[in-house]
Amino acid sequence: MSGRRDLFDRIASALERIAPPVEAPVDWLGHAAYLWDGASTRPIEALDALDLEQLRGIDAQKSAVTTNFERLASGAAAHDALLWGARGMGKSALLRAALKAVQADSPGKLAIIQLAPGSLGSLAELLEQLSQVERAFVLFIDDLGFGAGDSGEVLALRSLLDGGVVARPANVRIAVTSNRRAIVTREAAESEAIHERDERDNALALADRFGLTLAFHPCDRATYLDILSAYTEPAGLAFDEEEALAWAIARGNRSGRTAYQFACELAGRAGIQL
Repeated sequence: MSGRRDLFDRIASALERIAPPVEAPVDWLGHAAYLWDGASTRPIEALDALDLEQLRGIDAQKSAVTTNFERLASGAAAHDALLWGARGMGKSALLRAALKAVQADSPGKLAIIQLAPGSLGSLAELLEQLSQVERAFVLFIDDLGFGAGDSGEVLALRSLLDGGVVARPANVRIAVTSNRRAIVTREAAESEAIHERDERDNALALADRFGLTLAFHPCDRATYLDILSAYTEPAGLAFDEEEALAWAIARGNRSGRTAYQFACELAGRAGIQL
């Protein structure tokens, strides 16, 4: 009898060793940001965000995004948001900075969840979890662009925006960044055959489903230098305007990202962190 019991104990121990570990429930109130990969959620321990004051040349966009987040955090009606336009002009940085500002004013009221590429089709479980939480959430999709063969993702996003079989909780809104307002690649839009235009129209129509649509344009010389100052002044760094402009010309654009890269170069020369 004892031999059989020992056998059962060994089998049970072996099964425990090969069984996948049980995931701990997500603490939806304990973090400022999370990452959803389509199957599980990972909390982000430290949100990488600038102060709003450091973002320059986009004052109207800052006001609109921050106000929208404040409404969402307070439980009032808020929009889904599409931030589109020139690369490197602070679309993603603004979302993070606005979240940081609202969290400072209303601690614990709002969090952001970045959706990994390809995860749009598996949001039912995530939405079910969020519907049970007394906190507002922004689902963040960064650098979105659909090409040929992405009709499934297009339809999933349309369903999420307009409402489908899986209802979206009132405490959840969507924020998307894209280099194109239509959220469709130029190659897909220009090369597809006539009988494939329905897929293109699905992507082009997505922009109409965002209540808040904000454009970001390339900055002029003065704005570029102002953005650069926002990075260098707190670090006590000086810069030569002509060298800063030459840096931008060498990279083919004047943008907030280019300004930050030049500021990093200056900080590196000075032997300090930016």
